[in-house]
Amino acid sequence: MEENKLPQLKTRLDEVNSKLADPNVYASTGFKTLKTEQKDLTSKIEQFEQIKKTKQELLEAKELVGDAEMAEFAREEVIRLEAKLKDLQSEVRLNMVSTDPSDQKNAILEIRAGAGGDESSLFATELARMYLRYLERKGFKISLMSSSPSDVGGYKEAIFEVRGEGAYHAIKYESGVHRVQRVPETESSGRVHTSTVTVAVLPEAEESELEISPSNLRIDVFKSSGHGGQSVNTTDSAVRVTHLPTGIVVTCQDEKSQLKNKTKAISILRSRLLAKKKEEETKQLKSKRMAQIGTGDRSEKIRTYNFPQDRVTDHRINFSTGNLAGLMDGEIDKLVEALKKADIEAKLANAA
Repeated sequence: MEENKLPQLKTRLDEVNSKLADPNVYASTGFKTLKTEQKDLTSKIEQFEQIKKTKQELLEAKELVGDAEMAEFAREEVIRLEAKLKDLQSEVRLNMVSTDPSDQKNAILEIRAGAGGDESSLFATELARMYLRYLERKGFKISLMSSSPSDVGGYKEAIFEVRGEGAYHAIKYESGVHRVQRVPETESSGRVHTSTVTVAVLPEAEESELEISPSNLRIDVFKSSGHGGQSVNTTDSAVRVTHLPTGIVVTCQDEKSQLKNKTKAISILRSRLLAKKKEEETKQLKSKRMAQIGTGDRSEKIRTYNFPQDRVTDHRINFSTGNLAGLMDGEIDKLVEALKKADIEAKLANAA
């Protein structure tokens, strides 16, 4: 397996190095992608070269087993090298199946209130806070791209940009329907309500990855509005971008500048279109869907937050844990790591 992949990886690395040698590439939007690929290819090639070297050393050690003077030393070397080879092959296999080109990208985090009215919008705000605290502790930079507040102070919708290497990988498993079960503050009878919030995590698309023709866009401008629909700006700074071929609509109104709102809206649109394209490609690869832990299906109910029982359950991996207060404060590392592990194990089983 290693010998077959090594020439292919070296050829691709030569192509990437050649592109990076062009001075014009530094000013292009694809520079970051090329540098990430260069780093990934170099790491894989080094691993394969190490396997090749270890195999040769193992072969030489086995030949020395028949030498009376070297037999004891040779047997110890065979045992050591066989263990080393096994570990190296496991690392390579894991690296080959778990690498996602989008993992190192910035991310766009979209949170929307679902069923449950005011309670849903309030929980959407709490989920946003949970993610922001978690991501800030990881060193990522977060900025609000677009928001739509509800009358009770929560979010009907909030879209954030998460910047930093590995941002998408850090939260990509959060896409789906999040269900909350608790007694709302407005509920006088103490009855437990069930509400939902939809989360979508998209890798931020670069201009070089997806070209959008201006003729396919309809751009409308209007005055920004706040709670209850009242106007908060006297100028037409809010922007609504409609992608005519797909009907996807993005609205941005948080910036005072119309240009900034337009730039943000098109950035969100590009990421949604790229995600849609990738989802369609994934559906054509039947086996690939079996090796995913629900990273793309926004209609999938992935998790339940049960406040009366102080328990959160991720339904994709049958994982439950307590300490909801800590989790809602951004302490979701244990849950995220469990999802990453399950995804890798599923991919390894699928590749076997």
